Amino acid sequence: MEWFTAPDYWLSRLLFQRALAVVYLVAFLGAALQFRALIGERGMLPVPRYVERVPLRYAPGVFHLHYSDRFFAGWAWAGCAVSAALLAGLDSRLPLLAGMALWLVPWAMYLSIVNVGQTWYAFGWESLLLEVGFLAVFLGNDEVAPPVVVLFLLRWVLFRVEFGAGLIKMRGDPCWRELTCLYHHHETQPMPGPFSWFFHHLPRPLHRVEVAANHVTQLVVPVLLFTPQPIATAAASLMIVTQLWLILSGNFSWLNWITVVLALSAVDFGGTPPDTPSAPIWYESVVLAVAALLLGLSYRPVRNMLSRRQVMNRSFDPLHLVNTYGAFGSVSRVRYEVVVEGTADDVPREDSDWREYEFKGKPGDPRHWPRQFAPYHLRLDWLMWFAALSPAYATPWFGGLVERLLDNDHDTLRLLRRSPFPADAPPRYVRARLFRYRYTTWREWRETRACWERTYVREYLPPTRLAGVARIS
Repeated sequence: MEWFTAPDYWLSRLLFQRALAVVYLVAFLGAALQFRALIGERGMLPVPRYVERVPLRYAPGVFHLHYSDRFFAGWAWAGCAVSAALLAGLDSRLPLLAGMALWLVPWAMYLSIVNVGQTWYAFGWESLLLEVGFLAVFLGNDEVAPPVVVLFLLRWVLFRVEFGAGLIKMRGDPCWRELTCLYHHHETQPMPGPFSWFFHHLPRPLHRVEVAANHVTQLVVPVLLFTPQPIATAAASLMIVTQLWLILSGNFSWLNWITVVLALSAVDFGGTPPDTPSAPIWYESVVLAVAALLLGLSYRPVRNMLSRRQVMNRSFDPLHLVNTYGAFGSVSRVRYEVVVEGTADDVPREDSDWREYEFKGKPGDPRHWPRQFAPYHLRLDWLMWFAALSPAYATPWFGGLVERLLDNDHDTLRLLRRSPFPADAPPRYVRARLFRYRYTTWREWRETRACWERTYVREYLPPTRLAGVARIS
């Protein structure tokens, strides 16, 4: 069938596949380096306990069959190796069926991780990586031109990512309709980046222009993805520019990066396509069958988008094949941070020698300027932002974090920027306090070189020792 393939998109496919392999590599690397303290056998939310109460059919994956920290580490590092092989183009050197099988491997491996990751993996970009990764299996390699149907499905994902985010904003916080959300967003976003302070201090009229442009990019431009070229390329290119702007303004894991990857698949880069034989009948049949399945599964995400009670970042099947997306339906006006401290004193008093634990990404020391981590995902730092919004977000795991700090747990301390206690002398007590943070003004920054100013609000967790972790309040 001549209509089945689009030879002109050979370079788009190549860039998409190599860029997606990078995202996979970052995801597996993060899992390998962070899992022990988070979901390991002695982690805050151990996988063995989770698989005991959640049946395999609700969370399919290899860890229902066997789990040990050594096995998980090998699994994650193997995922890194497969991702690196795909980045090097191994799939293009294999027969078509073998290349498809190779792309299926990281999808299945990461699905196993996400389905036992619990709250640490409850982010929209996890499902997005799995949905996009599944489509990549059927995009083919150098033995066949890119199939039109899969290219369409990739645009369909991109449409839902952008349009869903646009709808959730218009239905959510009034500041999006009033064009004022960026008066607050750069200061209150989960993990500011090195340029967020400067973005916050842009003139307010420019912030209003940014919000208006965002609405156009998310509510109008996505429709143009399904128009003829060069309009579709222009629409995808505008999305890429917008995502790069967001990448500069904050640390949103690989959400923006994988959106760029998706947009690359819609860009017609031109050039003379290589000669490829006609697609095999079996390949056409498989692609069309998968497309029919995914379009059928799109019913619930579409119904969610059209609903007045639209929800963000929901997966409707345990394989994460078709999901719904969205971000920042509401924007906080005030930033709160949980500051964790320990003391070696035998009796904890307000005037004790309380020393602050420093996290890698989340704000702590007002003089510590934020760093760029995305697309790498600092899972503990992100959950600490949620914990500051409400103790309910922290209930499942915060007590486990405190216990491990009191024990100077090596794997937990590796997730931090700095522990104030030597490895052989853990603290006697740990406490947590809630602070209000705000960006300093230009004048304050020139005088103090601090990017934050913080004010004590209340106790978050009273002084706690290893014998029993108190409840957070």
